[in-house]
Amino acid sequence: MSMISFATGNTNPETFPSDAFADAASVVLRGMATALNTYPGKLGHEGLRRLMAQREETRESVAVDPDHILITNGSMQAVTLAAEAFAPNRGDIVVLEEYCYVGSIRAFNAMGLEMVGVPVDEHGMRTDVLGQVLDRLAREGRKPGFIYTLATYQNPTGAVMPLDRRRELIALAQRHDCVVVEDNCYGDVHYEGEVPRALYALDPDPRQVYLGSLSKIFAPGVRLGYLMARPPLLERILARRNDAGPNTLAAAITHAYLHDKLWQHIAMANAALKVKRDTLLDALNRHLGNACSVTRPAGGLFVWIRLPDDVDPGRLKEIAAGHGVDFAHGSDFHIRNDAGPYIRLAFGYPTVAEIETGCERLGAALREARGSASR
Repeated sequence: MSMISFATGNTNPETFPSDAFADAASVVLRGMATALNTYPGKLGHEGLRRLMAQREETRESVAVDPDHILITNGSMQAVTLAAEAFAPNRGDIVVLEEYCYVGSIRAFNAMGLEMVGVPVDEHGMRTDVLGQVLDRLAREGRKPGFIYTLATYQNPTGAVMPLDRRRELIALAQRHDCVVVEDNCYGDVHYEGEVPRALYALDPDPRQVYLGSLSKIFAPGVRLGYLMARPPLLERILARRNDAGPNTLAAAITHAYLHDKLWQHIAMANAALKVKRDTLLDALNRHLGNACSVTRPAGGLFVWIRLPDDVDPGRLKEIAAGHGVDFAHGSDFHIRNDAGPYIRLAFGYPTVAEIETGCERLGAALREARGSASR
């Protein structure tokens, strides 16, 4: 029995444009002798920067300067560059959602940062509590290095922060003179409903730093993300870049493929992902019934599930492995490794048939786990 994995947020291999990408590579490579034998510089490939600026302008309806964008080796490099710029010392403080992307948690831990968590509900970070946290830190004389948030399709919960909370977050950051780092790597993985504007598009404050990615709308293996910041914060971030720039070849080929079909590709990829999301939600309803609380994400790649109180997520994960299905333990996404009765399912990579079978196996594992607990 092969293992069906819902554990990792990989994208959909079925919609990767292998032939078209190969054609783009063939065209690009013939004219890259000079570019591949020089370092790309701290900002990276100009064509891709211009395309990402256009992407942001189209979505957010604000002007974006391509020279305020630096291409990174995936969005995680953007996270670490921002953290190194604004919280450079061990013991510096980052304020963030208490449920957060595991990669960011690990990076902040490795840097020795103190993570101060803010509760998350169905609308994302609770800005009422954020205000209390910032006030308390101010009374203690401890200013955060920055506030880090995934306001749109939050990982792991899938929550979308509404406009009023976004404006309140901006106002709180300004009151406390805090840098805000918004990680919007899932922003264009959208299925339904309205999407509030990015924080930087709501306010021109130069303390807004924005992170984007091509991993979720295209492919994580190309390792391309970007960071957008205005001076003087941009110079502080660039001063932390010591890798001579990102991968020119990957950037050039990706630009050659996407430059005239970015939104067409996004629409095609999202349509296929929506089928998988809907398949997962329907299968969970049939195989888990009313035993669990299941989110219905309007975008992103994850479903967040609250288990019954009598089921331990760690024990369920062990039992599920025996049934041939895997998922992510909720504690991985909690800044203190204490998530409570939660698990996360990623639906981008498995096929529709695997999603159906995986949910059937998960339902069997859940019934076994509940039976074990009862005994």
